[in-house]
Amino acid sequence: MITKMTAAIATILLTGVACAQVDLNKATEIDLDGLNGVGPALTRELMTERQKAPFQDWTDVMQRVKGIGPKKAASLSAQGLRVQGQGYGPSLGTPSKKP
Repeated sequence: MITKMTAAIATILLTGVACAQVDLNKATEIDLDGLNGVGPALTRELMTERQKAPFQDWTDVMQRVKGIGPKKAASLSAQGLRVQGQGYGPSLGTPSKKP
């Protein structure tokens, strides 16, 4: 019983940590390095571009940072990364497809 309860509590805590939201304009190097698909080179690029000017939205990020396109933006957003409080999705900066 105690083992099951401990496992349940650990799962809840780990899920909360994995879903923690971080804004790209405020993220530390450690925050960015902790995301899947972001290594030291991409972290440096993000930090360098952010120093020039804060990111306005996901489109701005994709235009300014080599290596971040729609797939990477969707992956980072799913991990909790936000730009100006917004996730990446169909109505949040995803280029629309022409019919």
